[in-house]
Amino acid sequence: MGSSLETPPGPVLVTGASGFVGWHVARLLAARGWRVRALVRPTSALRELDVERVVGDLRDETSLRSAVEGCCAVFHVAADYRLWVRDPHEMYQSNVEGTRNLLEAARRAGVSRVVYTSTVGCIGFVPGGLADEESPVGISRMTGDYKRSKFMAEQVALEYAAAGFPVVIVNPTAPVGDHDFKPTPTGKIILDFVRGRMPAFVDTGLNLVDVEDVAMGHLLAYAHGRPGRRYILGGENLTLEAILGKLASICGRKAPRVRIPYLVALAAGAISTGWGRLTGRSPAVPLDAVRMSRVKMWVTHKRAETELGYSAGPVDQALAKAVAWFQSEGYC
Repeated sequence: MGSSLETPPGPVLVTGASGFVGWHVARLLAARGWRVRALVRPTSALRELDVERVVGDLRDETSLRSAVEGCCAVFHVAADYRLWVRDPHEMYQSNVEGTRNLLEAARRAGVSRVVYTSTVGCIGFVPGGLADEESPVGISRMTGDYKRSKFMAEQVALEYAAAGFPVVIVNPTAPVGDHDFKPTPTGKIILDFVRGRMPAFVDTGLNLVDVEDVAMGHLLAYAHGRPGRRYILGGENLTLEAILGKLASICGRKAPRVRIPYLVALAAGAISTGWGRLTGRSPAVPLDAVRMSRVKMWVTHKRAETELGYSAGPVDQALAKAVAWFQSEGYC
């Protein structure tokens, strides 16, 4: 069906290795003896990774041709992951055109396999039920520029797969764990709780997954995934209230008990985002994040279990690792 978990004969390129999921993918591959080549921007750091560093940019086709030269495989994990951006054009250039540029460079270089990291946000959610890879979805159901750009980028990956280039797509849910550098929006929820900045919550739900399980899911997708097929890499479906309850147990503090009505949160998001547009500063409450919260993003990862051999453990340990890492790195 695919490749194998054996070390490939040549290097593999990982984009996004200076970020959260990409870092864990690169570390896992390097730990298994793979020759990892990490594509980074000039200002990006590769902390605690013993890999080859190549400087480039997804928007620079020449740098991508150099980066993929001689590679057996590509793990395209990099993405502009922000729920608010002052200039949305930048996000589409990185996520959509950047994906097209990289896949074209990989195709021309004769790369044997690409694993493309999409997002669970591109799945069609089912109110009151569990979504899967076949749930109906379209770009009209994508909330915000991040989800729209990732949906469009996923369509580019599917186009290349349909044309015969072996691209396998993975759709991670909300990963948690250590080395969440920026942090991600999910990591920010954890960090806000640790800092005591979350006095209330909205009625929403997420699927949390240990980032180490997501990294292993990438490797399994490389080995066993079918080109042109999507695989949700998920863990536990939890309400935000339940997530905060787990964090309360880990941190030894009380969880917030006040639930904010959706319309109140929507108004706060509109005001915060409007102020962000005026000042250029990222809003404390992005309007797109509030809009996304209206639907519980609950899914099943049965396909990945059946076809890839993927499995995900409880998220409690991953949440504890995230808290400990944020504290040890001075984020708190």
